[in-house]
Amino acid sequence: MKQVFCFLLVLLWSVTMSAAKIKYPGKKTYIFRYALTDKTATQYSLEKPQRFLSHKSLERRKRQGLSVDSTDLPVCKQYIKQFQRKGALVIGTSRWQNTVLVRDTDSLFLANLDTMSIVKKSTCVFISPDSIDFPGDIRWNIHEDFNRWDSVKNDPYGRTRHQIEMLNGIYLHDAGFTGKGITIAILDGGFQNYERIPAFQHTRILGTHDFVNSCSEQMAGGLEFTDHGTKVLSALAANAPEVAIGTAPDASYWLLRCEDPLTEQPVEEDYWTMAVEMADSLGADIINSSLGYYAFDGGRGNYRLQDLDGQTAFISRTASMIARKGMIHCNSAGNSGMGQWKKVGVPADAHDILTIGAIDNNGKLAAFSSIGPSHDGRIKPDVVAQGAPTVLISGRGTLIHDMGTSFSAPLVCGLVACLWQALPDKTAYEMMDIVRRSASQHQEPTNILGYGIPDFQKAYMEEVKSIK
Repeated sequence: MKQVFCFLLVLLWSVTMSAAKIKYPGKKTYIFRYALTDKTATQYSLEKPQRFLSHKSLERRKRQGLSVDSTDLPVCKQYIKQFQRKGALVIGTSRWQNTVLVRDTDSLFLANLDTMSIVKKSTCVFISPDSIDFPGDIRWNIHEDFNRWDSVKNDPYGRTRHQIEMLNGIYLHDAGFTGKGITIAILDGGFQNYERIPAFQHTRILGTHDFVNSCSEQMAGGLEFTDHGTKVLSALAANAPEVAIGTAPDASYWLLRCEDPLTEQPVEEDYWTMAVEMADSLGADIINSSLGYYAFDGGRGNYRLQDLDGQTAFISRTASMIARKGMIHCNSAGNSGMGQWKKVGVPADAHDILTIGAIDNNGKLAAFSSIGPSHDGRIKPDVVAQGAPTVLISGRGTLIHDMGTSFSAPLVCGLVACLWQALPDKTAYEMMDIVRRSASQHQEPTNILGYGIPDFQKAYMEEVKSIK
């Protein structure tokens, strides 16, 4: 089951001009993940972290009293060369988890690489399908103007007012806190037409990267393949007065594609991990991820409910490390509430993150919103925001209403950025605790609504009061 948390692909493909089932070219392709034994052969030193981490990344750690540790060291180049000397094509690494990704058409060759003394464990994380449903025209025409009924005269927030007012976020904006100086990395499956949509013409986009295409063969789509990320970006950054305003319109953004909408395979956990590590090295402050997993194509690598402990899933182990690097991670809870699974997926089960569920415009739980607890008994979701529906801007530049925790998550994420702008001396851990304590049922949390609906005015005022 595809867990890009919205009803995305059916809607997307129904409006494309044509679609076709296309065979993968050439031989079947495999990708293996190799967990390495150590980093003892590293050429880097923890005493000189500036050789492998950016100044902004180091400053973020220093500001929060966090030290650089062995997980920050890059994968040993000597170990990578050992793979390459055997003829292996290394397509990616994870320094946090000390892993290497290798792609080849010979699965036996890949399986035999785990006999290397530097390999602790090997896992097949991708097998190319025989064919895929590939849409035709994915570059929709852009609407330069909104419909006249989309605007609300004399109201700068337009149709997005209610979803921000529910969180008391407009108070922060009025106080001058709009995310300026905060960098948000959006991890998603595609950002269709983001450069051409007028509502983003003033958005500070620092750059993009496509991990799916850079690691796989062709036919994996591209940064523009879907507009799921475009809609997430709109909840955060839209600036269309009297129509739609995002929760952090003045923040800076990195757009990182790590989800392949054409298949669902464990390698996407590796893409996601590499995207998180890039966000860290680029100096991002907050990560928004409206992605999650629990079942994969062919059942290979499926998770069980007892795996929802924040440490079993590869992707959740990564997510549970993010706060240790001084970043805040906001992740959608998932849309499995009406299905057999019902619970949050991974990495929404991670430790020390904000997992965000969805409510309707009356504050009631959306039926589809995934619930907790985690298998080890932690409250999930952490908080909730409007996701049934959320007012967004599509990849065509049109105002739409869409459903999913994919879109409640960025509403909270953007206001976390605004609050952090207002309280710059707080650590990532402290900020997440402040958000939880501000929420509507923080004294009696449940595994349905978590700590409830966060109140960002209350969060700010309580902290200002405590400082005085």
